[in-house]
Amino acid sequence: MQTIKLPQGKIPQLGLGTWQLTGRKCREAMLKALELGYRHIDTAWIYDNQEVIGKALKESKIARDSLFITSKVWYDNLSYHDVLNQCSETLKQLQTDYLDLYLIHWPNNKIDMKETFKAMHELLQKGKVRNIGVSNFTVEHLEQARKLSKKISINQVEFHPYLYQKALLNYCNENKVTLTAYSPLGRGQILNDKTITEIAKKHNKSPAQICLRWLIQKDIIVIPKASSEHHLKNNLEVFDFSLKEKEMKLIDSIGIKKRMVNPGFAEFD
Repeated sequence: MQTIKLPQGKIPQLGLGTWQLTGRKCREAMLKALELGYRHIDTAWIYDNQEVIGKALKESKIARDSLFITSKVWYDNLSYHDVLNQCSETLKQLQTDYLDLYLIHWPNNKIDMKETFKAMHELLQKGKVRNIGVSNFTVEHLEQARKLSKKISINQVEFHPYLYQKALLNYCNENKVTLTAYSPLGRGQILNDKTITEIAKKHNKSPAQICLRWLIQKDIIVIPKASSEHHLKNNLEVFDFSLKEKEMKLIDSIGIKKRMVNPGFAEFD
């Protein structure tokens, strides 16, 4: 498994996304993923699955320092005390003393970002979180946030061949913020794309593997959601081949801009 260096430790470049995974399905997917070699788990308070994930992690008996756990503080809970309280609740649910990464799940212009980062910095100082970052932040949001914190190490956003956010990626690269791609397969809508399927045939790989490889070669972290053993294995098998520069550019130039995740409160451009 390839990793990317963060201020504290290294993040595996492929993780398990758990949005919409709950109950028994979540537990079974977690245990199977850990058995197959996944060590990076991405969750959030709003996913309502942290207790299940915490129990599965304990059941797996994998040493805590071998795992990388990310969680996120919800959009409505970004005031100073709310951030601290939600992090305490998250740690309790996950049955851990610390998070490897804690993210602001969505920007909220109704709550002063200074309060949020005051709490995030306190969590860092107390060792309750090892790295901090943001999610669903545009370049404008990042510029505002980086005036308040030099500790932002990750921006987790929707990113796939149908939403190639090149300007955002360039900004993050220039400012040493690592990008994480959620919904890296565009919720399955990209998997029949002609460009992707033709490249997949040449490499004897699946369209999903081509999408993930495209992101990995851009030094982006990927967190596809999967629950079946087949998909969990398939997503892991992206480190034994490379796309040619010409193929990367073909995918870059697909040109479709289709955002799959856009709730009413989102502050996108």
